[in-house]
Amino acid sequence: MAEAKRVFGPVDILVNNAALSYYLPVVKLTAKQWARVFAVNVHGPFMLSQLVLPDMLSRRHGRIINISSGGAIGPGRCPYQSAGNGGTLYGTTKAALERFTQGFAQEVHEYGMAVTCYSPSQVVATPGTVYHKIHPGFHDSSGESVALMAQAALLLATVPAAEVNGRVTYSQQILKEYGWITEAHGRGVETPGSGYSQI
Repeated sequence: MAEAKRVFGPVDILVNNAALSYYLPVVKLTAKQWARVFAVNVHGPFMLSQLVLPDMLSRRHGRIINISSGGAIGPGRCPYQSAGNGGTLYGTTKAALERFTQGFAQEVHEYGMAVTCYSPSQVVATPGTVYHKIHPGFHDSSGESVALMAQAALLLATVPAAEVNGRVTYSQQILKEYGWITEAHGRGVETPGSGYSQI
């Protein structure tokens, strides 16, 4: 943070994009694994947000953008067709991040800031999604391009704060809503998003 301020000046935009998970059923997770995933996926965004907050509050300007996941959408209640994919821990942290986003947004609204959260509408090829076999690989063009995720971050960082503060959304959903793309697919468009995205 100190180096970023030294080189660029006060931080205007923070994108919390780091994530970690172990795709294991709860019975096989260790307490250390559980805590480590929360440390990266929930505590990290909290700590980084606290670091940028004093400058943003004093300047009455700033954007904090949290990256969530379709994993935040739970499986609902029974009956179940399968035992699941071991995504309980990851989904729990992403649901927590979405709730954090909206509570934090309420706290800072009077300062002209925006705290937002979005997920990819379709699976993006990343080292994690490829490793956990959620995406077939970087050679495969299925799913969502990284470019769409970047565009969604740019949109949330530049449109008027009052229009998006507290918004939990999906990349293609919001890009289409603002006319940045003409066709949209996936979560938030063809299927509903998380409960927080519908508030």
